[in-house]
Amino acid sequence: MILWDHFDKNEIFLLIFLIAAYIIVFLFPRIFTSAVLLLSFVWGITVGMIFDFTIGGGLLDYYKTNDSNRYELFDLLYFCLYGPFGYLYFYFYERLKINNKSFIFYVVGWSLVGVVFQWLFMKLGILTLQNGYKLSYSFIIFLAIQTVSGIYYENLRKKEAIINQPS
Repeated sequence: MILWDHFDKNEIFLLIFLIAAYIIVFLFPRIFTSAVLLLSFVWGITVGMIFDFTIGGGLLDYYKTNDSNRYELFDLLYFCLYGPFGYLYFYFYERLKINNKSFIFYVVGWSLVGVVFQWLFMKLGILTLQNGYKLSYSFIIFLAIQTVSGIYYENLRKKEAIINQPS
């Protein structure tokens, strides 16, 4: 891993997004236990990294993050952006009281948010699509990720309810 190829606008924008995302998360009222808070961040980062390593690198190599196809320090910071997104997904899932009837709309909405952010990151030079990959393909990937995330959160809620039941 290298520090960076060139320190320019994409690294600056990435730092701005990273700082803003974590400030937003910590300004929101606390509605989760510490365990759920931590799991939401770990879930977001892990799922994001799995898909980035699967389609963004390796054999497929459909996009590069930042300035090169080699991993650099700012790629790691980019992965840290997935934490707040995981938290916000769970946060609004809870606040909006998502249920069986609203689940599909929630998943589609967050998938659109993912595509918009990916488009914005392309415009800012943080992501560069390559090898025939199109932005529209990401919508399907986000649908899968958001669906699994919703199922994960539902299971997490059930386990939290069991743990927190009075004896």
